[in-house]
Amino acid sequence: MAGTTKEGKDFAPKILAFSTNNISDPGIDLAGSSHMHYPPGVMVVSMPCTSGIKPGWILHAVEKGFDGIFIAADGEECAYLPDCSERASSIVKNAQELLKKSGYEPERIKMSAICSVCAEPFTNQIKTFYQTIQKLGPARKGSNYEL
Repeated sequence: MAGTTKEGKDFAPKILAFSTNNISDPGIDLAGSSHMHYPPGVMVVSMPCTSGIKPGWILHAVEKGFDGIFIAADGEECAYLPDCSERASSIVKNAQELLKKSGYEPERIKMSAICSVCAEPFTNQIKTFYQTIQKLGPARKGSNYEL
């Protein structure tokens, strides 16, 4: 049953969202100031550029209790690097492999371009991702994914 653990308890996923100062933060802030609702278990961490995320950080976050990682990417609007999108895609691919090798589902990572006015797309994306993570269940090493 979606949203319920094997023990029968309701499952409210904890999601860590990486956001960027200049591009996705304003869109996420707009979602909040516009009273758009998204799951309360989402924690947003701001950084200068999506390409600065390290795959090891994603694995560490999952190992420390986050059930999913959402990356609100700069897309083509990055002020720092012209190839930010390609770098971010590579980071996600490497992080998915790292999760897989460590016994977690690679679907626990999602990346989507979120711009400064993308409040509604952000809330829609995070709600859909939340439902995906609910179906996967809590992130427990080796409990949900067979190598």
